[in-house]
Amino acid sequence: MQQRRVVVTGLGALAPLGNTVSEFWKNLIDAKSGAALITSFDTTKFKTKFACELKGYDPLNYFEKSEVRKLDPFAQYALASSDEAIKDSGLDLNTIDKTRVGVIWGSGNGGFYTFQQEMISYAKGDGTPRINPFFIPKVIVDIASGWISIKYGFMGLNFTTVSACATSTTALIDAMNYIRWGKAEVIIAGGSEAAVNEAGIGGFNALKALSTRNDDPARASRPFDVSRDGFVMGEGAGALVLEEYEHAKRRGARIYAEVAGGGMSADAYHLTATHPEGAGAMLGMKWALEDANLKPEDVDYLNPHATSTPVGDESEMKAVSRFFGEHAKKLHISATKSATGHLLGGAGAIEAIIAIKAIHEGIIPPTINTEQLDPALPQGLNIVLGKSIKKDVKVAMSNTFGFGGHNATAVFKKVE
Repeated sequence: MQQRRVVVTGLGALAPLGNTVSEFWKNLIDAKSGAALITSFDTTKFKTKFACELKGYDPLNYFEKSEVRKLDPFAQYALASSDEAIKDSGLDLNTIDKTRVGVIWGSGNGGFYTFQQEMISYAKGDGTPRINPFFIPKVIVDIASGWISIKYGFMGLNFTTVSACATSTTALIDAMNYIRWGKAEVIIAGGSEAAVNEAGIGGFNALKALSTRNDDPARASRPFDVSRDGFVMGEGAGALVLEEYEHAKRRGARIYAEVAGGGMSADAYHLTATHPEGAGAMLGMKWALEDANLKPEDVDYLNPHATSTPVGDESEMKAVSRFFGEHAKKLHISATKSATGHLLGGAGAIEAIIAIKAIHEGIIPPTINTEQLDPALPQGLNIVLGKSIKKDVKVAMSNTFGFGGHNATAVFKKVE
């Protein structure tokens, strides 16, 4: 039986570079940085005092006061970005068969902020557990997918993926497969994270994972640079409407790109460190292209995981160099976490949007802040530095890797 094709018909973003896809994309290709000193809490005693926070975000622009009380920020971000994506897709919610519309939404940490605040409140009290009745519904990781389905009446498959920083790429791959298998016609997929808080920054500081370049936050995320010293925390969400190709054609939908394939693997190596030779990353890329029925030389653009950590960037580029061979010198590579920061469970969705926009717009955004490439990296890689470039992108690949050794690679291609 011929496999059903899957395309992207809607995009939504709430990100450090903009609260809509158009604003986010413009700032990204203009080489802006989303990093600045943290405004949401007192960082005086923290090693890292900056992050890529959302700018000008007010939940009351999206929700009633009564709704805000029920929603952790990660769920707010999920709903806001999904609403943009659904509107962008042009789906007619009055006529579509909602039993054939699903939601697969990812988050690495879920209601991190709510959990922190409730425990601080409890610790300050007399030991009586005066817990908010919405505490559990606000913190559980699956609640964002539940909220999206409830808001729109989508009665199809509904669940959450959790694979740390590979989370929302995993969600996209799952969504692609369920549509391929005929289990849904449309799936809202993506991921969100809200970890710019005391627990998030303090926890990753304890792991020595975050940059501490407090004197120059905007230039702190510098993937591949010899002086990189850790990642910059980001927050927000990315949402995509995935749709069966013929279903999209019948309703005259605008198609951004096709979701051509996906590959998932495990490093089976270490809790937090990537495999030093990128063994799992290579498998994920290999399986993703096999799934897409494409060859390494077909790929025009790679958005790598590239968080700006000393070990992670090197291991990934070793994998890229070995996997792509001579084509690695022609393959355009840009590490956009240099501008957005690292959105953890939301990273894959935001970077999938970037890969898709690169195909749709014919523009590859830059890696910013990188001044001197680390000599330990494989030589001759075609890394787009400083400025965007115009390029006809037919095939784009996005890599995401997570604590626990999770690897997920998605491949997108132009629909001719």
